[in-house]
Amino acid sequence: MKKSLIITCLLGAAFMASAQQKIELELWPGGTPEHTELKETVRPDGGFSNVTDARLFISLPAAKKANGQAMVICPGGGYSGLAMQHEGHQVAAWLNERGIAAIILKYRMPAGNFTIPAKDVLRAIEITRKQATAWHIAENKIGVMGFSAGGHLASTAATHFTSPKNRPDFAALIYPVITMDEKYTHGGSRRNLIGENPSEGLIAGFSNELRVSANTPPTFIAFSDDDSAVPTENGIRFYRAMKAHKLPCEIHIYPTGGHGWGWRDTFKYKNEFQASFERWLKEIDEKTVSPQ
Repeated sequence: MKKSLIITCLLGAAFMASAQQKIELELWPGGTPEHTELKETVRPDGGFSNVTDARLFISLPAAKKANGQAMVICPGGGYSGLAMQHEGHQVAAWLNERGIAAIILKYRMPAGNFTIPAKDVLRAIEITRKQATAWHIAENKIGVMGFSAGGHLASTAATHFTSPKNRPDFAALIYPVITMDEKYTHGGSRRNLIGENPSEGLIAGFSNELRVSANTPPTFIAFSDDDSAVPTENGIRFYRAMKAHKLPCEIHIYPTGGHGWGWRDTFKYKNEFQASFERWLKEIDEKTVSPQ
């Protein structure tokens, strides 16, 4: 009996080491610090609108495959909803295949309070860092990734962090909204985040190309040249700001693709994009940027 029990335990441990783990956590288990009047709904595509219930969907690679890297993922949706599949769960599966832990952030919509999304993403990074040992993550290999308005949120994390606990070690911005300059921003994202008539200070405060500092982490940016929703100028401005501070940054602008391709197979340059991104992640892993 004892021998049988030992064998069963060993088999169980081996299975756990080779299996992926999926965990779901409330971001604010004690209750959210702000209340809004939004009514959250689930969309037919599995996404969300008017999010009020912030959560983390954690997808961990097999322990024996984990390389210590983690990515907090911010799906896009114009700060009114979240595209959870091609900018969330599909991305997580791809990262897991490469040994990278994926933490999809279901962040709350601002609903007139521009502080809400930023609080959620910084808390998500703090939780990930706190759980590093349990999730087989290195504390100094935690990145943030975002798409469209989620790219704005990821760039906010990279430029508005408040301590080493919530500073990302690297950032990936995919067709991101960066600036709040009316000429180049995405109108819906700007309106939903900072309102119809924001002050000049608020516009500047969330134009994240103006927030780049010596401590902004290495960044990867990708765009399509024919993106009519979010002009490439957003990524170019952030890239120029990074270079002005002599910080590592690379930008890829593909000839076509429009906006919102994420991990969809319909994006003509999907393989080229993913190969560049995977190479960049490996280079980041080799360099291992330490928290400031």
